[in-house]
Amino acid sequence: MHIDVITIFPDYLAPLDLSLSGKAQGAGVLEVTVHDLRQWTRNRHRTVDDTPYGGGAGMVMRPEPWGEALDALVPLGCSSPPTMLVPTPTGRPLTQSLAEELAQVTRLLIACGRFEGIDARVVEHARSRMPVLEVSIGDYVVTGGEVAALVIIEAVVRLLPGFMGNPGSLDEESHGTGEGQGLLEYPTYTKPVTWRGLDVPAVLLSGHHAQVTRWRREQSLRRTARVRPDLLATYDVASLDPRDREVLAEEGWPGS
Repeated sequence: MHIDVITIFPDYLAPLDLSLSGKAQGAGVLEVTVHDLRQWTRNRHRTVDDTPYGGGAGMVMRPEPWGEALDALVPLGCSSPPTMLVPTPTGRPLTQSLAEELAQVTRLLIACGRFEGIDARVVEHARSRMPVLEVSIGDYVVTGGEVAALVIIEAVVRLLPGFMGNPGSLDEESHGTGEGQGLLEYPTYTKPVTWRGLDVPAVLLSGHHAQVTRWRREQSLRRTARVRPDLLATYDVASLDPRDREVLAEEGWPGS
């Protein structure tokens, strides 16, 4: 996968050279190119923003630098245009299923807005040349699209074949598509057995795989019922066995 990121703060994307994403780039699984939007400005101050029409607080990113950036990266008539992502609190919520959709795309272009956002004509014009998706990382506001771009990239590229050292790590995690699909992940432990007066649950030391699996299932159910009961509202209740229903009843879940 190739990802282009356009931003006025290129250094903000430096963490992508670290950890697994850095290794993936070194292995050729992932290629990330960060572009400074200001290279497409046409005045000595390298201005990228101006006051909003209609009045109001804040500044809006001007369309001209964005238009030239998109012309350079996605020339008119491009045979394989990228999917353009625009992080914005007004966009489609980023979910695991959306991350899985985006992981199937071979090229992404992420436009990082700042201030009060990007002139709306940029997205309108871009839609005539490539798929465009506005994406929200949550019901809150951050100061710029860069932090959202990092979140989106992390969520997507970890699903690429060859990215994770152990692909099995994806199977049972929260919001995943493995056995625990639709539930939050169970708590995990490692050595030492006792730490500051707290012990690892005995069942995890038993070597009894069926009991461990059952314990993890129950912990996922309990955690989901306590922390994210909204997930259970859309859960496939037909997949619940009698013990599952007992556990959820103990947590006060009405659907059990």
